[in-house]
Amino acid sequence: MQPAQLLAALAPGEPLSGAALAAQTGVTRAAIWKQIEALRTRGVPIEARGAAGYRLPWPLQMLDAGQIRAALPAPLVRSLGALEVHWELDSTSSELQRRGAQAADFSVLLAETQTAGRGRRGREWLSPPGLNLYLSCLKRFEQGFAALAGLSLAIGVIVLRALEDLGIAGAGLKWPNDLLAVAEPPQGGKLGGILVELSGEYQGPCAAVVGIGLNLRLTTALREQAGQPACDLATLTGGTPPDRNRVAAALIAALINGLRQFERDGFAGFTADYERHDLLRDQPLQLSGALGAFNGTGAGVDARGALRVRMADGSLRLVDSADVTVRRA
Repeated sequence: MQPAQLLAALAPGEPLSGAALAAQTGVTRAAIWKQIEALRTRGVPIEARGAAGYRLPWPLQMLDAGQIRAALPAPLVRSLGALEVHWELDSTSSELQRRGAQAADFSVLLAETQTAGRGRRGREWLSPPGLNLYLSCLKRFEQGFAALAGLSLAIGVIVLRALEDLGIAGAGLKWPNDLLAVAEPPQGGKLGGILVELSGEYQGPCAAVVGIGLNLRLTTALREQAGQPACDLATLTGGTPPDRNRVAAALIAALINGLRQFERDGFAGFTADYERHDLLRDQPLQLSGALGAFNGTGAGVDARGALRVRMADGSLRLVDSADVTVRRA
């Protein structure tokens, strides 16, 4: 039995004994136990219920490209270059980048788990199997890099539009590319992250690989492993997040519509929504990194998506370096 098969067998949330799993798959109980331990090591909270066997604490949905495609409006399906679900990749974004020119516009890859998921500044993105969403989308642009200023901020707005379409409230944006639950910890924290990587010609054409990690369910162990306050959609929805395939479809639909809007209007088409969701505006901030360390007050973003910080003397300082860490003071 492969890990994907075992997780699929446990996905309904009903207990299954090691003997039943072994008989079902034609492997030994020892082999089942090894796979159970491997999934636990990767963050899947499989419980042992004595003679009743193994079970998950709640049902989960395995990602299914057919279900995701069926949940999309027909015009958007026709826009997709590819829609693939993989059990394991090093990184959905890395896989799209490896495909290079062979990848069509609006190609979308999802993975149940990643071995080398990454966030901003090379940080690891925890990617336990079956619990969250790890998705990357390729968008090609005729314009050059300069025309894509503010794209990562626009993607944040796009993700929040998808959550609103799903009836999920309580999330906001932290410059430059974090989605946070608005509530204070322990109910609040990082809900998701965005990584946009550009390739091509500086003057155009170019391509953007948009990577999104979104937490649907986090265990206590995963929250501790994250090393910072973290939140999930389960917390924002009273314990039961939407079906993972439905969330994936909502994200893909929002990405296709939103990236087309960005191609047409640039970041200007997203500034009002970004201001509405900006969690740093009017907040005391501590900044550190390539520009040194300084304090100020968040004053929104400019037309290019740079963070505006009001200094103690009333002057404005612009921050557009990805190597800056921003915290509330």
